[in-house]
Amino acid sequence: MLFSKKIVFILLLLGVVSSASGQGKSINDLRKQKEKTTLEIEYINHLLKETDQNTKTSINRLTMLEQKIRLQESLISNINSELTYLDSTIERSSKNLDSLNTDLAMIRSRYAGMIRYARRNQDTNNQLLFLLSADDFNQAYKRFAYLKQYADYRRTQAEEISALKEKLEKLVVDLNARKSEKQMALSSKKSQSDKYAKQKADQKEYYAQLQKKEKDLKKKLEGQQKIAQRLEQAIEQSIEEEARRIAAKNSKGAKTVKGAIAKATPEQKILSDDFSLNKGKLPWPLQKGLITDHFGEHPDLVLKHVIKRNSGIDITTQSGAKARAVFKGEVSKVLAIPGGNMAIILRHGSYLTVYSNLASVSVQVGQTVQTKQELGTIFTDKEDDNKTVLKFQIRYEYDKLDPEKWISM
Repeated sequence: MLFSKKIVFILLLLGVVSSASGQGKSINDLRKQKEKTTLEIEYINHLLKETDQNTKTSINRLTMLEQKIRLQESLISNINSELTYLDSTIERSSKNLDSLNTDLAMIRSRYAGMIRYARRNQDTNNQLLFLLSADDFNQAYKRFAYLKQYADYRRTQAEEISALKEKLEKLVVDLNARKSEKQMALSSKKSQSDKYAKQKADQKEYYAQLQKKEKDLKKKLEGQQKIAQRLEQAIEQSIEEEARRIAAKNSKGAKTVKGAIAKATPEQKILSDDFSLNKGKLPWPLQKGLITDHFGEHPDLVLKHVIKRNSGIDITTQSGAKARAVFKGEVSKVLAIPGGNMAIILRHGSYLTVYSNLASVSVQVGQTVQTKQELGTIFTDKEDDNKTVLKFQIRYEYDKLDPEKWISM
């Protein structure tokens, strides 16, 4: 029975390996991430296609190419991780297959010996004589029990052989499937690596073209910074106006917006708390887009010696896209920024969200809006490679916050 216990152990081990493989948390996560990355690359291709008709070079287009390359690198890394997982699974399955085949051969050999012995002694009279030749009743009973156990053991051995064969067949099917998946992953890796090499070459050429226009780009960047400054001044002026308005109504005479809003109404306090609790879970301020400029200070993509400052994030999207509220709140201000189109400030208790570079707005001051409600159409610059960019900010009154830490990524 010792050998039988060994087989049961092997089957249980195979079951554990099969179960771990079946759960496939890591491989499933890898494949989900690969699918997500592939969709993001397809979206960038869609945005780039919108600018194909325009031969003018632009920073925005280079930014999208840079992002596409980063995603391509991530995709290749993801495929490499998948190949590592598959190699490990194939190796483990192959070892299990060899071990089980060896044990199956041993069981079959022993079982064959049992069958040969049974055929030599299959005469019922031999078993009867074996029982009748006992010295007493107790010995006869023990001989009867032995014959029964021997018959049961034979049946158990046959069942174990059948079960082991079934397990082996399933393992072979799974192993072949993994090998097929590996071949597909290798083919995909080659395809993505070829695309990556071409994208790097395109990026280098495009970057060289932009560097030739350094003076024009610097002038354009200075203009954008002036527009950003106008927006900052308008936002701060709006905050100051609101501070004075609320403080005038507040008997305690709060002189700052933080103080005024905190003491304004219980509803504003609840709204602030609700907004804060949704950090990292807020929806995007548009249906679909690509972050092409991040929060804070960082070198310009082409003008490396120039430091850019962004109070929020820039999200590139397709023409005709609508800006939408990331949380319920009230329209605090609708602004027209000279050279920078229109902007909307929403108040969510002590928090503010700002949506700028809008061609048109569909809300008005004092209006209550709900999460994901459309606010206006994002401006498309036909003079600049059909660029469609929403500039989005989140503030805790005067404090500027990184929107990427607040929206769901």
